[in-house]
Amino acid sequence: MFLLHKPSEKKINEFLTVQSELPFSYQDVGATKDHNAPENYPINHYRKELGSGRQTFKDAVEAVRQWQMYALDWTKMYPSNAAIREGEVVASLINHLGFWSLNPCRIIYLIDEESEKFNRFGFGFGTLPEHSEQGEEQFVVEWDKTNDIVWYEIYAFARAENWMAKFGFLYVQYLQKCFAADSYRAMLKAVVQK
Repeated sequence: MFLLHKPSEKKINEFLTVQSELPFSYQDVGATKDHNAPENYPINHYRKELGSGRQTFKDAVEAVRQWQMYALDWTKMYPSNAAIREGEVVASLINHLGFWSLNPCRIIYLIDEESEKFNRFGFGFGTLPEHSEQGEEQFVVEWDKTNDIVWYEIYAFARAENWMAKFGFLYVQYLQKCFAADSYRAMLKAVVQK
């Protein structure tokens, strides 16, 4: 949903209540889990090192739980204290050069894996009908124990849903790339400050 003014928290809560009753706005729900994007969707894949060691991984997990990847100057997650759990409905509020968009998603699955070689934590969420795009996004932090490196990764597939997003397709792709890099910096800051 595109807006000329920043919505109040009351409006956002009302919006989330309505969206929570609606189905996903696309097929292939859960496809990000295996990085198996459907055809005809642009893919955004970003993976970068956060640091090393068990403590860095723990801090990165906590940062994901607190939605730090959305703690940017131009985007914020609502509700900011939403639990990372299946079925949770959230909305990202994005400032686009003087106007706003409110984009609802529902968490589809969680990732919480531990083995001798790696630990992984994250989730995937998919778009709901009032989102400006159709698709899915996965956020994962991974501790590779074979080399002690902690990674931050985004894997997403999405295409424009409404006419504004379709008209500004190149701008939307640019924003996706900006979000990946900015969210990495926010995660890095959250991990380093611990």
